[in-house]
Amino acid sequence: MTAGTVAPNLAPLTTGPRRPVLTAAVFLVTLACGVAQLVHRPLYDHVVRDAARIDDGEWYRLITGMFFQDGWTAGLIVNLIWLAVVGTLAERVFGRARWLLLYFGCGLFGQFMSYIWLNPVGAGNSMCSAGLRPTLPTRHGPRLPTPTAPAAPARSVVGRTVLWQLGQSRRSPAARDSRSPAGGSW
Repeated sequence: MTAGTVAPNLAPLTTGPRRPVLTAAVFLVTLACGVAQLVHRPLYDHVVRDAARIDDGEWYRLITGMFFQDGWTAGLIVNLIWLAVVGTLAERVFGRARWLLLYFGCGLFGQFMSYIWLNPVGAGNSMCSAGLRPTLPTRHGPRLPTPTAPAAPARSVVGRTVLWQLGQSRRSPAARDSRSPAGGSW
């Protein structure tokens, strides 16, 4: 490789938008929501994904839950770093329209799956960022090892997001209720 060439798996980074405008905008909104949550703790109870309240018609919680953090200060810091790094790369690789679709599509999918099955009470933008991350190595970066047939669903963004959510549901058994297969009577 000469000084003027780019490795083939890094070439998409040179063609996308130069400035990660969407990543920066979502970063700032998430930061503002996180700081507001830390300053005024009762705010969290009004915006968190809560299955019982969503069932009562407060559907907006599926969206607001993507901007607040159930991990409080630590969750905010880690999720903002993750968003800055992965979001910037994904915006350069996929462009802004696909970034929006991946980030909020996977976020809504994760919120909905958590609402109906995995963890009915919670919040965080990690589901959104997690939707961006699995797409990068399989689309433009180093190839992941080819999974065996039983693991084939892990190749898709949705499959990886579901698998990630399943791993998250195991970390907080106290948060499960009767709607969760692992903690309920399904």
